[in-house]
Amino acid sequence: MSRAPMGPTRSFVGATLAALLLVGTADRAASLQDAPQDAPPGDEDCGEWATIMVTVLDDTGLIPIPAATVVLRWTDAVERPVREPVGSEGRLLLCVPPDARQATLWAEFGDASSEEQVLTLEAGLAHDVELRLLFAEATTGRLVGRLRDARSHRPVAAAAVSVAGRREEVQSNRRGNFVLSALPVGEYEISIRHIGYAPLMHTVTVTRGHTTEVDVRMSPDPVELAPLVATVTRLRRLETQGFYQRKYWGELIGGGTFFTVQDIERRNPFLITSLIADASGVRVRCGGRARSCKVYSGRISTGFGGRPCEMTVYVDGTPVIRPGRSNVTTIDEFVLPIEIGGVEVYPGAASLPGEFSGSDSRCGAIVIWTK
Repeated sequence: MSRAPMGPTRSFVGATLAALLLVGTADRAASLQDAPQDAPPGDEDCGEWATIMVTVLDDTGLIPIPAATVVLRWTDAVERPVREPVGSEGRLLLCVPPDARQATLWAEFGDASSEEQVLTLEAGLAHDVELRLLFAEATTGRLVGRLRDARSHRPVAAAAVSVAGRREEVQSNRRGNFVLSALPVGEYEISIRHIGYAPLMHTVTVTRGHTTEVDVRMSPDPVELAPLVATVTRLRRLETQGFYQRKYWGELIGGGTFFTVQDIERRNPFLITSLIADASGVRVRCGGRARSCKVYSGRISTGFGGRPCEMTVYVDGTPVIRPGRSNVTTIDEFVLPIEIGGVEVYPGAASLPGEFSGSDSRCGAIVIWTK
């Protein structure tokens, strides 16, 4: 296969890989005196469960990529999707739930991603998967979607999804989800067919290195009700930070309130606390001057006097407001709505994801991601 000559982008990626390899080499040298801390665990760590050993390499298959992220979705098991970084050797060991029989996985690194692989799983066996990042061909995007009945809002499973001009055809799983990977950048017409529903044709645009998401409501009666389609391009920064996965599961189980960049643009709030005030389980209190509002949990109080419990605020993963321990007093002075790409609101410790939990967040947390 012929390869494109190395240009500025390729040189940058090469420099980044070289830096990562130096870090990995230093880690390995340091581990000669101690037991390796990030070496892949043995199969015994998963007990009798099946395992998946994922190795992420560059497009030549020779260089491991230690900072890559592995994304895995269970096809038939009702389990959270996996989004985990590999170790310094470019490897990641995953334990397979007993009820899982198939999984779809790929690797990501910056704007580059590997081809998607569908893996058939057998109980008690070890499975080895090699994912090669296509740096030289990072001119593709991914299309993910969810199909629901326009009347009942239930998932539409086993629908045939295809793109005009391409042979590939996929089926939606039992939760109505589908994925089309490695689509060259451009405009496509997707076709969705299912017995008992009106056929649907819809135009979408695939962006380089991004995931385009479609939410489709299929009509069981094409005469009375037309199909509805909402299309949005996910922000790459938020996707790599796991925002969309937490949003999906949070909305599914009622664990938090989420605002996307589209929500913010539609509401056009003057202050970010004005937007957060609409979230369930929170209270906003403002002082006598402008930009003096603070956010408190509406479900938890502190002390015997019932004093309100102030929520911790994270910006791009870093805590900027920790009750009693921060110089910043209000988030309105720190970030503007126009700068924000997504907001997560967790009104209590019980709904917090692990990465935002801790003693500082016992009253809940607000997680803000900038564009």
